[in-house]
Amino acid sequence: FFRWWHSQKRLFREIRISDIDDYLILAAKRWSRHAMATGASDFRVFFRHAGKRGWCSPTIADAIEAPHIYEHERLPVGLTWGQVKDLLASIPDREPGDFRDRATFLLLAVYGLRASEVAAIRLEDVDWEQDKIKIRRPKCRDAKVSPLVPTVGNAIVDYLKKGRPRSTRPELFLDLLAPFRPMSPSALGQAVKRRMEKLGLSLERKGAHCLRHACAMRLLDEGFSIKEIGDHLGQLSPKSAQIYAKVDLKKLRIVSEFDIGGLL
Repeated sequence: FFRWWHSQKRLFREIRISDIDDYLILAAKRWSRHAMATGASDFRVFFRHAGKRGWCSPTIADAIEAPHIYEHERLPVGLTWGQVKDLLASIPDREPGDFRDRATFLLLAVYGLRASEVAAIRLEDVDWEQDKIKIRRPKCRDAKVSPLVPTVGNAIVDYLKKGRPRSTRPELFLDLLAPFRPMSPSALGQAVKRRMEKLGLSLERKGAHCLRHACAMRLLDEGFSIKEIGDHLGQLSPKSAQIYAKVDLKKLRIVSEFDIGGLL
């Protein structure tokens, strides 16, 4: 913004709300509505400060407008279950990273975990005798014990045998290079993004959340309720899972077939 203002060849104290509008109109060509709303909020904070310091008119901040963002406005960004299968099938069985990626991707897609929850899994959390796995969910401030799905369990075994570095670290998933620190959530997100791009899957946003959303959409297609989906995903508030109701195409088709002529 300051680079743009410098090109106007005017003093900062001469700035008016119309100048802010002009800049936001230019920015709208490359910003999304959410970015516009965030940018306008940042402008209000800055110009409120600038007005108090006497750098410009104190009325500018309150006059800055932003597009209204409605709750759950965006559709969830995720893969179809068919694309999830293709993504998993594209992972070879050659390098240690292949076995780690398959195990972590399955945890994301089957259990609908967040990247941080996968990264927090410890060796002791997998109960091989009882076929259970403990998931720590920081947002819910508790841990959930779930059945260990055989496909996921087999992938973890392969990783332990062929992919995990020799280490005394208690965390299950580790970096591939010494000193073998715990795998970070961002590294997991980058791994998903890298595999998606290699497979040619084009989504606006690529990362671990794509697999989490795919899990939610699969549950929705199978007929699970929004409450059940929220519980499976570890959503603290039932409202958090309501966004998936917007893409329940089967129910939307039923609604579209209602004859409401007699109600008008």
